[in-house]
Amino acid sequence: MSIDETDRRILKVLQRKGRISNAELSEAANLSPSACHRRVQRLEKEGYIRDYVALLNARKMGVPTTVFVEITLQTQADEVLDAFEKAVGRIPDVLECHLMAGSADYLLKVVAENTDDFARIHRQHLARLPGVAQMQSSFALRTVFKTTALPV
Repeated sequence: MSIDETDRRILKVLQRKGRISNAELSEAANLSPSACHRRVQRLEKEGYIRDYVALLNARKMGVPTTVFVEITLQTQADEVLDAFEKAVGRIPDVLECHLMAGSADYLLKVVAENTDDFARIHRQHLARLPGVAQMQSSFALRTVFKTTALPV
């Protein structure tokens, strides 16, 4: 099922204010509270809304350093890709893992306390990932822009 402009208004608000009350959301979407609630339930049921989460402050949580790690595997055989993906999914410091087209096979987004902590993560986890041929790490100096909101 497709979504209409009212659904889009609801989704835009919820992406930025996930804890908004249904009364406030219905006002922002120009709907009655009951109609708004039914739409949100439908959007959840149909998978447009996947989850509700709290976005934490990385600095306050003690992991202000973001490192992007490009990984090239020895081969792209299915068993190597599967083993790599299972292993990387068990590393708590890895926030994202993307299978890439281009020069690297995977791009990881890793958080750490500082460079020494990243060296620990590299030594204890990343260097032990199966099938890795090459790894290159780039430290983010400053986050200029960051959002979790998809264009709606």
